[in-house]
Amino acid sequence: MTKTVVTGRPDMTVSQAAELMSQHHISAIPVLDDAGAIVGIVSEGDLMRRVEGANDPPRSWWLSLFSETGKNAGDFIRERGQHLRDIMTRHVTTVTPATPVGQIARVLEKNKIKRVPVVEGGKLIGIVSRANLLQALAAQPVVHLRSEASVDEKRDIVLGALAQVPGLNAVHLNVIVTDNRVDIWGIVNSDDEEAAARVALEAIDGLGEISMHLGRIPAYAWGI
Repeated sequence: MTKTVVTGRPDMTVSQAAELMSQHHISAIPVLDDAGAIVGIVSEGDLMRRVEGANDPPRSWWLSLFSETGKNAGDFIRERGQHLRDIMTRHVTTVTPATPVGQIARVLEKNKIKRVPVVEGGKLIGIVSRANLLQALAAQPVVHLRSEASVDEKRDIVLGALAQVPGLNAVHLNVIVTDNRVDIWGIVNSDDEEAAARVALEAIDGLGEISMHLGRIPAYAWGI
């Protein structure tokens, strides 16, 4: 997460918020009360909605009586309000420092948002954006084998990695590990399982060459 967060106050003007977002190259700012608790968030989408129709020619007041605008008082406030308290989204989705990265990704996707504030003890302590998640994905851990690791240690690590592959049954595999090569013999249910097994092993640095010798037996056949 990003720990240094640019924030606003409910009485901050919309123009000040827009200038802050432009200066810091950010797409949203959390809005905090005097106690430091998050009370809303303002995004670039909130600001862009104010621009829509800004250049439309004004109409006479009496003609507007005969047209349906589809807007209500709340829309008017969000489009014309001068302070963040007028335009901010008040129901803010948040996460905690202990929220897993995968869950944060699901929160962003489910709520169709680009960033989510991190709150602890009722106070804002950071913000996680899609860019942060991409950085986390780019830095996914790779297991580095010790140069002095024995063949048995390497084999245990290989078996542990294969055990993480969904649907793959290590009982049906024979794993042969040498100093600079891993051979996997046995049977799997599908091409996807073999590909997933290879992906699991490629995340282990120092195994050497990986060779698969896997036949196919569909899962339902085991019940025959």
